[in-house]
Amino acid sequence: MATISRMTQAERDRAAGAIVLLTLLAYLPALSAGFIWDDDAHLTRNPCVVGPLGFKEIWTTPAARICPLVASSFRVQYAIWGLNPLPFHLVTILMHAGAAVVLWQVLARLKVPGAWLGAALWALHPVQVESVAWITELKNTQSGLFYMLTGLFFVRARLAEQAQDAKRARRNDWAALGFGALAMASKSSTVILPLVLGLCAWWLERSWRWRNVWRLAPYFILSALSSALSIWTQRLEGAGEAAWARSWPERVITAGKVVWFYLGKLLWPQPLIFIYPKWQIDPRQVTAYLPLVLVVVALVILWLGRERWSRGAFVAFAYFLAALLPVLGLMDHYFLRYSFVGDHFQYLASVGPLALAGAGLWRALGSAGRGKSVIRLIACGLVLGGLGMLSWRHARVFRDDETLWGDTLAKNPDCWMAHLNWGCALSDQRKLEAAIEHFQAALRLKPDHAETHNDLAVALCRQGRIEEGTAHYQTALQIDPRHPQAHFNLGVTLEAEGNTDEALAQYLAAVQAKPDYAEAFNNLSHLFVKRGDAQQALRYAAEAVRLRPDIAQSHYNLATALLQQGRSEEAAGEYRESLRLQPDWPVPLNDLAWVLAANVSDHLRNGTEAVTLAEQACRLTQFREPLFIGTLAAAYAEAGRFDDAVQTAEKARELAASAGRKELADRNRQLLELYRAGKPFHETQR
Repeated sequence: MATISRMTQAERDRAAGAIVLLTLLAYLPALSAGFIWDDDAHLTRNPCVVGPLGFKEIWTTPAARICPLVASSFRVQYAIWGLNPLPFHLVTILMHAGAAVVLWQVLARLKVPGAWLGAALWALHPVQVESVAWITELKNTQSGLFYMLTGLFFVRARLAEQAQDAKRARRNDWAALGFGALAMASKSSTVILPLVLGLCAWWLERSWRWRNVWRLAPYFILSALSSALSIWTQRLEGAGEAAWARSWPERVITAGKVVWFYLGKLLWPQPLIFIYPKWQIDPRQVTAYLPLVLVVVALVILWLGRERWSRGAFVAFAYFLAALLPVLGLMDHYFLRYSFVGDHFQYLASVGPLALAGAGLWRALGSAGRGKSVIRLIACGLVLGGLGMLSWRHARVFRDDETLWGDTLAKNPDCWMAHLNWGCALSDQRKLEAAIEHFQAALRLKPDHAETHNDLAVALCRQGRIEEGTAHYQTALQIDPRHPQAHFNLGVTLEAEGNTDEALAQYLAAVQAKPDYAEAFNNLSHLFVKRGDAQQALRYAAEAVRLRPDIAQSHYNLATALLQQGRSEEAAGEYRESLRLQPDWPVPLNDLAWVLAANVSDHLRNGTEAVTLAEQACRLTQFREPLFIGTLAAAYAEAGRFDDAVQTAEKARELAASAGRKELADRNRQLLELYRAGKPFHETQR
């Protein structure tokens, strides 16, 4: 293949199109996949994406974690095509393909032999599947595209300087800085950009020039800001707590092992596991430091030979180490609770070794003698085809949670986290027996994990095994006294058992542990409504609405609390909002119908609308709920349809009597007499 400067535009387009096409073919299984683990936190249940929060919260609070621009991208996509997983997958794949195309142009301008082949190897290598087939890792592909564009414009700026075109150099430098900011806003692991760009400058200029420090200063500032954001949000998620505690000898030993692990997976990508076994590190063993020593020795040898034989290898290895710096385990990050390594962590780092491999293969095939073009084509086709097939096969693992966790446990049977998350998926599907088996397996592997005890308790309670479930809630709280979900779920169980005092205490503990726990505030307001404490009910209901205005229950509880205080018009507005969010919920349909049929306020009553709402509530309950039928009778009376009101009230009385609900039957008997007299029922006070 000709160098990029000698290619026509049509040839460039065909070369770029080939990378995109090969990438799409390799990732075809992902297009039929759904959402999997962690997609809920980042997308499907993220209030900044599908809820009431928005761009303001994404950019001014820790809600977007380490990737505010990706959360913004998810919000835009959700506004366009909702929660259909296919377009989300397609965007992620195209981001990856676009990054590979730009990488080709960067390598070509750096005069790396076989630039197109190196970029294609990076695009198709199966270690990338985790980043491309997992929607959550749009963090990688989106940041990767901006990262590559940063490199492209930075290199173009340096080439323009060499051509003494200061204006073009300045324009490209500004573009590079802009894309660098976008990369770091997409994922903080791109904070290594100043080091990478420094290597590019050294490669182009064949020596280090101190003026590069000033060129890179803005990138170091961006890196510092992005690193601070990352450390802050990771600590908010729990990184740095006791579960992550490691000595510095353990950290440096881990770093050495990580480097060789990732290189090994690039050389032989089998097996690829979503969660790899977590290594046991013993700093007392001298041999434990050997991997790190070998890293240093390799780097020094390559540096010493840079002028004769190892310049490209040195840059590739130095780049690889620089790009891995954020994930070597020297600093805490959340994933370390599961494993020290993950395929998606070397997404950008793998560029160095794979570009070197592409260059080596290209040069080796170039010396094959006569017919070398055909040999090159066949050999490259076989290599890329083989990698593409491996990626296609591995992409099928990310189809759904059951496939993902099944594959993980088949390759890593002692992965407690896979048991836990597969159990959660099964529990949500009400496959409780299988879910309980996985939770119990997770506890055998990690008996002191509060979250697993909580999730097992939920499944047991759903099965009706309340006593066993309660015991596991209590165990979870012994392990972690501030576990908000365990407090909340135990409160739900206690309330269902009629122990409202203890339930109240658990809900209060939940909101103390998690001040933004909207569901707990909802349950608190509901309990206070039942107790007749309108002031406290109103307080907690208002807080629930403030936290999660997208939850229908929040507005319903607020409406009920407002109604208890006689604020009927405000209550009607909250009932309407709950119905906007959940139109087929019979309870607020009935309650709003009653307000519109019987409220003391003349201007608030609306018999016609009350009939519509009450009829819908009755239809949704198959006309079997006497309370709702009684409301429909009151609505008919308010609308002047007294014959219908009499007939409906009689039916409500009969249903209530047959159900043993004497008070409700007596109430409908009284109202029946009123309707027979041609009078609607109106409350006498607010």
